Amino acid sequence: MSDRSPPDAALRTVPEEALLRCADEPIAIPGAVQPHGVLLAVTEPDLAVVMASANATGFFGRPVDALDQVLGDADLARLTDGLAEGLTEVDPIRVQVAGEPVDLVVHRADGLLLTEWEPVPGAEQAGAAWHRRLPTVLQRLSAAATLDDLTEVLARDVRALTGFDRVMVYRFDAEWNGEVVAEDRRADLEPFFGLHYPASDIPAQARALYATNWMRLIPDAAYRRVPLEPAAHPLTGRPLDLSGAMLRSVSPVHLEYLANMGVRASMSISLIDRGRLWGLIACHHYAGAHRPAYADRTAAEFLGRTASLLLHTKVAAGEQSGVVEVAQRQAQLAAVVGRTPRELAAVLTDGPVTALDLIPAGGVAVRINRQLRLLGRTPPAERVGPLVSALLAAGAPVTDAVSRAVPSAADLAGTASGALVVPVGGDDFLAWFRPETVREVAWAGNPHLSKTTQTDDGPRLSPRRSFDAWSETVRETAQPWREHEVAAARTLAAALTDAALSWAAEDNRLATALQRTLLLEELPTVPGFALAARYLASAEDVVGGDWYDLVPLPGGRVSIVLGDVAGHGLAAASITAQLRHALRAHLLRASGPGVALDGLNEVIAALLPGEMATAVVVELDPATGEVVVANAGHLPVLHVTSTGTHLLAEGRGPALGLLDAAGYRETRVRLAGADRLLLYSDGLVERGRNGLAAGLEALREVVRLAPAEPQALLDAVLTAIDPPDIDDVTLVGIARS
Repeated sequence: MSDRSPPDAALRTVPEEALLRCADEPIAIPGAVQPHGVLLAVTEPDLAVVMASANATGFFGRPVDALDQVLGDADLARLTDGLAEGLTEVDPIRVQVAGEPVDLVVHRADGLLLTEWEPVPGAEQAGAAWHRRLPTVLQRLSAAATLDDLTEVLARDVRALTGFDRVMVYRFDAEWNGEVVAEDRRADLEPFFGLHYPASDIPAQARALYATNWMRLIPDAAYRRVPLEPAAHPLTGRPLDLSGAMLRSVSPVHLEYLANMGVRASMSISLIDRGRLWGLIACHHYAGAHRPAYADRTAAEFLGRTASLLLHTKVAAGEQSGVVEVAQRQAQLAAVVGRTPRELAAVLTDGPVTALDLIPAGGVAVRINRQLRLLGRTPPAERVGPLVSALLAAGAPVTDAVSRAVPSAADLAGTASGALVVPVGGDDFLAWFRPETVREVAWAGNPHLSKTTQTDDGPRLSPRRSFDAWSETVRETAQPWREHEVAAARTLAAALTDAALSWAAEDNRLATALQRTLLLEELPTVPGFALAARYLASAEDVVGGDWYDLVPLPGGRVSIVLGDVAGHGLAAASITAQLRHALRAHLLRASGPGVALDGLNEVIAALLPGEMATAVVVELDPATGEVVVANAGHLPVLHVTSTGTHLLAEGRGPALGLLDAAGYRETRVRLAGADRLLLYSDGLVERGRNGLAAGLEALREVVRLAPAEPQALLDAVLTAIDPPDIDDVTLVGIARS
């Protein structure tokens, strides 16, 4: 048991020289392979062997100078055809060597074709019955409601497929320490679930390989390495890059680590979330050597890749609690800021909803116009400013371990072990504080013991020998800040910055600033779609009720919103802000745009009685081009196809705020080719001399002849229709790119 402050990288006591030596270990170019297979490196297109593992002659029964000496005509043809097609569907090629089946796997590295030959006999196979159940396994993964469910299913099914004694799902934290978050094991083995492992157990260069190479197998950790002959690449004079080779010999330090754990065979599959290594599926076998068949390993890797695609959605689902509440309070504060720009500090600390209500925290400091106000439990007033400055200077405005960034603040752990700081222009800021949360961390062995050994070349890292559960009390850390909390704080700070810059100006200047917060400065990129938006303010009122928005959804889908709140001016803009943020929250958790509009309608009925608005939501699926449209009293979306222009009026429901329960329906279309959609507000077509019907017909004709590219489409529409400036006008164009 230990009692200590924030967990650093768990290597404080390791000499720097040993760390550098570990970082420089050439694990991608070990110059050797594992003995359960053979590697031949060949040139193309003649397929002449220029490097081979030392066991090749014994494996093939003779020296091999070219692949045509060991491959039959049919197998050679399959290989050359695969090479011509870019290796996308080559692996594995089942061939015969000395009458025995062998899996041949190929990839390119260092200008050579690396061929790896793995005997099929001796490999454990799950059998065809398991592979027939693969769709069911994938369904279980996708149906997992939470991250815990996903990792439990993953550990159980990978173990059932590969036959290892223990399969763990291992998650990295921000400092690359790991935690076993799921486990399936042989009944007689002690559990590792919940244990933590220090970052030094998987050094940085090993993590870099995991991030690019999804699979690594060690069938027998007691193996003798098989060197490559010659040792150097004949064309470059350097060791051959084996980072992508399945037979690559691993670091002796890692083999020693496995031996210390009593592990005889291991396999790992990377879990990668949006390009970053998130964790590993770690498989251990204790009873002896263990080599799953290539097909089973490929299936296990497929499960890991599938789970990787689901990680972001499951993590986000687990963090949804509190999102709606924070969004609602954010909208309320944004409205208050818009109404009282000259008393920002007072409204944030004395109003019915304060800055401390925005996100869970022990206390908050508000400095506006260089006047500091404190709410809740905070550091002493004289220390708040210096602490905030130190955190910003350290590049740690958001931290759950203040004393790590600012060691002199360790005595403030009772009120400020965590801090979230957002500047508000000049020297002003908002700062939320969280107190220390004392927690117990169970490590697999003491991570702070020195792990070095002396060699002829100097000290190197030595793997730990003890993995007995070792508990420590971690102090001076707080509950981590969640992504939506940080976003809400920054959004509030942005609104305050705008308001503070114009607090002395007339209301129209403030209203202009608030309107800018309701419109995106630029539309984010959506793969597979081209987007454009245009907003024209009314000449009669600085701010209208129009807004548009783009909301990324779980699974890669995107919602595009165009809405219009009844009225103009500052009051309409404040209502617009509330509706925009509330709709964002509902879109994130709703099953579709119709359900999200139902939720927004309930918000208006409960919190904004008497207010009315229209909105249309278009949900895009970049993968398929499918579009789902839900409409609450807004003008129908214009859909242009090769057969003409169509108004998507089916299922158009009542305006928001008219009925307590509207039950908004959805319309589905698919965009293909030059198809495009146009969303627009009533200011574009309702003010014409001939009425709405004529305005819509004119719009249809203009769009039918206009270019398909969204920016050019909007230019053509505005030029041809030239709407009067007595109302604000908003347009959004969508096309397949």
